[in-house]
Amino acid sequence: MHFHTGKNTFPWRSFLKSLASIAIPIALQNLLTTTASMVDTMMVAPLGELSVGALGLCAQFSSLMFSGYWGFVGGGMLFISQYWGSKEDDGIERSYGMTLACMMTVAAVFGCLAIFAPDLVMRIYTDKEAIRQIGVQYLHIVGVAYFMQVFSMAMSCLLRGTERVRIPMIASMASVAANLFLNWVFIYGNLGAPAMGIRGAALATTCAAAVNVLTIYLLAYLGKYPYLFRLRGHFRWNREKLKEYFVKCFPILCNEVLVGVGNMVINITLGRQTEQVIAALAVFRTLEGLIIGFFAGFSNAASILVGKCVGAGELDTAFARAKRLVYLCSGVILCANLCVLALHRPLLTGMSLSGPSYEAGLRMLLIYAVISVIRMGNWIQNDTYRASGDAVYGTVLEIVFMYVMVIPSVLLTGFALHAPYWVVFLCCYIDEPIRYALMQIHLYSGKWVRPVTDLGKAALPTFLEKRKKG
Repeated sequence: MHFHTGKNTFPWRSFLKSLASIAIPIALQNLLTTTASMVDTMMVAPLGELSVGALGLCAQFSSLMFSGYWGFVGGGMLFISQYWGSKEDDGIERSYGMTLACMMTVAAVFGCLAIFAPDLVMRIYTDKEAIRQIGVQYLHIVGVAYFMQVFSMAMSCLLRGTERVRIPMIASMASVAANLFLNWVFIYGNLGAPAMGIRGAALATTCAAAVNVLTIYLLAYLGKYPYLFRLRGHFRWNREKLKEYFVKCFPILCNEVLVGVGNMVINITLGRQTEQVIAALAVFRTLEGLIIGFFAGFSNAASILVGKCVGAGELDTAFARAKRLVYLCSGVILCANLCVLALHRPLLTGMSLSGPSYEAGLRMLLIYAVISVIRMGNWIQNDTYRASGDAVYGTVLEIVFMYVMVIPSVLLTGFALHAPYWVVFLCCYIDEPIRYALMQIHLYSGKWVRPVTDLGKAALPTFLEKRKKG
């Protein structure tokens, strides 16, 4: 169905139905995963603030791995969603195979570092010996989970790009249930198991990752989902297709890696704060993940809905959808922020924050509640551009502003001026309003529509001519 772009003719009902059918299962999947992380923190909390802080720093290492492979997820979604729109099975299978190979290479690097060099990793993130020793115990075990977590993410990328979003959601439900139960068993030594403390949390996470992979495979097999099992099609590459894939992925990969390294520098700076602030930051990151996880469902849906139209040559529809998605999703994130703020007391105290650490956590939440509405607006615009074939514009903006404005400000306030932690924290987001204005200009220009399919390329000249005329 073709949508019109006239002021009074946009079909909101069918659009919202399509958005909800994709966004809600993905958001629920992400929320389940983040809720499990939050419960992990709550279950580790009785072990003390040092354990909470160590778990938070280990999560930052996982986030760096996320940055390393997310560029390939973005590239994979770009190709898969557009080929899905033009119904090119070979393109879908080939794109998944290239995405899987690249993502598992990243998993191998980070998994080996966690398993064989956990002390090196922890020394980078903190100078607190007690926190470092706890983190080493956790990383040594959880490194095995990294391989399975990345593999399940690659499969989820394929399933989401072809609008089969329920399978990864159900798999996440099974994984979260297993994680919660095994945390109870291994952390405190229930059902005859030894009390393993922080190592028990790592073991539970590893077992849950295996449950996630197996559930996806089982459900896909029972549902006769074709693309996941056509192994020959996954690796039917040639030089031309590899070049096209990496040309599109390279800017996204650079963006994610350089932003990930930048965030690592920021976390290293914050990791030199007091133990109370480190614990508060760990809890904040968990709650931030709750908000991001909820929002990511809408961001992924935006990528699929816009990318599918671009691939099918329905470029006016893609443009009309993209404009509305930015403001709609920003409104959604505002509502999510208000919900978290309304529940801040039980959330913060439930994760072992009190006194100075509670005050620090609350201040971080208040700052984030304001800035994240703008930040998520930038995020969804960048994801939309990527799914439409423009992987450069948002990447350049984010990298330039991070290294020219954000990191120097954080280092200056954190190390040179020894400013209060909340000033350092605020500096992490000072670029967001400026980037938002620039992203809006690019959005309305329409120059981000860059198809990779024949149908999309054929429709592009007419679309660009319309944009020039206003």
